[in-house]
Amino acid sequence: MSPVAVTGAAVALPGAAAPAALLTAPDPSAEPVDPASLIGKKGLRFKDRATRVGLHLAYAALHDAGLLDGTELKAEGARIGVVVSSNLGNADTVCKAVETIAKETTSGLSPMDTPNASSNIIASETAIRFGLGGPNLTVCNGATSGLDALRWAALLLRSHRADHVLVIGVEPDNEVTRRLVDGPVADGGAALVLSREGTGTARALLGPVLRTASPATTVDGLVAAAPDAGLWLTAESAESALLPQGADVRTLDGWGELSGARGVVQAAAATGWFDEGHRAPAYALIGGTGLALTAPGQPR
Repeated sequence: MSPVAVTGAAVALPGAAAPAALLTAPDPSAEPVDPASLIGKKGLRFKDRATRVGLHLAYAALHDAGLLDGTELKAEGARIGVVVSSNLGNADTVCKAVETIAKETTSGLSPMDTPNASSNIIASETAIRFGLGGPNLTVCNGATSGLDALRWAALLLRSHRADHVLVIGVEPDNEVTRRLVDGPVADGGAALVLSREGTGTARALLGPVLRTASPATTVDGLVAAAPDAGLWLTAESAESALLPQGADVRTLDGWGELSGARGVVQAAAATGWFDEGHRAPAYALIGGTGLALTAPGQPR
């Protein structure tokens, strides 16, 4: 199986602007991410919160990978794909549209709001803004959505459908999403640029995404794929009992409900782990779905 490398990474969560920051305790007093401070206000006015933060993440990750210089794309846009994971992204827009139709019929809908009701709005807006003409899709399938997005991105690269794939995991914190998940949502997320071997500087290497009927079986498979205690990024603290003795276990729950962004945030945190000089593998685990990541130059 041909290697897939992480060549760019970005984080946009309150108080965290770099992958390594995900491995520290969140600052509860940190201000929400302001996309306009990075990419300017132009084009953001009628976008929902998830799309605005998604564009922020895309800009930062593409720059980090060396694929974007200012506003100039430094690689062939047709060979760069976009995969977004978001379970709650435009739920506020959809709910607002439903309420408006119920009260005023469709005549009350704003033509500036209705495009935002598309389930693929974050991915499509990202492609339009940055000129990314490769495969473009959104994954929205519950807790494992972020890891599934990484799996689809790797498949696009290994099948030579793209040379680079921008993977974004993002969720907004608002009144609607809090009702849906019964608590605060992580207002932001992370993005990674995945690249085929030889098309960028590797900061981490992806192993296969494993999917089994039980977390225990997945843990065994991940350890077999990349043996070591390493860093384990899990969705539930209860899963720590299944992990190798001596493992460094983090849940990242301090950021709020990560939902569809979780798997991408986990992979970004693993990239931060390697940026700090660690050589042991890092593992992302969500139920029976898992991913092993290794440092560049380490056995896969």
